[in-house]
Amino acid sequence: MVARAPSLLRPRDGDALRGELRAIAAHGVAPVLFGGEVQDDTLHLSEFVGTRTNNLKGLAIPARSGLGGRVVVQRSPASVNDYGRASTITHHYDRPVLSEGLRSILAVPVMVQGSSRAVLYAAIRDCAPIGDRTADIVVAASRRLGTEIAIRDEVDRRLEMMKTLEGNGAGGANTEELRDIHAELRSVAQTVTDTSLQARLRGLSQRLAGILRPDAGGDDEDPGVHLTPREIDVLSHVALGCTNGEAAQRLSVGPETVKSYLRSAMSKLDARSRHEAVVTARRLGLLP
Repeated sequence: MVARAPSLLRPRDGDALRGELRAIAAHGVAPVLFGGEVQDDTLHLSEFVGTRTNNLKGLAIPARSGLGGRVVVQRSPASVNDYGRASTITHHYDRPVLSEGLRSILAVPVMVQGSSRAVLYAAIRDCAPIGDRTADIVVAASRRLGTEIAIRDEVDRRLEMMKTLEGNGAGGANTEELRDIHAELRSVAQTVTDTSLQARLRGLSQRLAGILRPDAGGDDEDPGVHLTPREIDVLSHVALGCTNGEAAQRLSVGPETVKSYLRSAMSKLDARSRHEAVVTARRLGLLP
């Protein structure tokens, strides 16, 4: 895969990887855990739990090399019960691996859109098979991390679209695209686990809302009506023409919850219908 340009908004994927290693460690299934991100088809080991030396730190492992490079290419988990004698891998990294005392190792790729974006390892210092429970826990962690990275990729994509639309102006056909991006950002904000990223996404959606505000008086102007984040989430999807059921599905809540937030928003906006609530929210700069 080609290395992605870092986004100022995007948290380090390595931090999310480290978090998953700690989550695995909490189960006590393996004494040594480590991993790293894949960039330009090379795996870079960067995160470690339970290691005794620094011999693995910073290793750059090309595709097909060692156990990690093998799973990057085959895009599925693999393990060896005796690393130094395994015939299914290359042995470019025997010295750092064996000097750490590792013998039995499981490697699991983190898949996003069919590409290996990272690898998680679990290892023990005995020549014994990695148990099924250990494998299940590491695979589950890899899936969680893959979902998180996919969400971050989508956020980056939407932000690039937003920058393009801002540069081209907010008129004509771009108006509906901005509104769609706004609703998507609100939905994604509810999905991410990073609270700092969630707050930034909501801030960006608010910025989008101000772009199309009629007679906007500046970013600091108080609209006089204050909707909760969830009320804006619901209203942004109603503005796209979603039914309560469709909004509920997109926001991963129940239809009754959507109705409750919508009623509250309509009351605050002094609106007698869904349409009137959307029109008023747009006039106040709460929606694009």
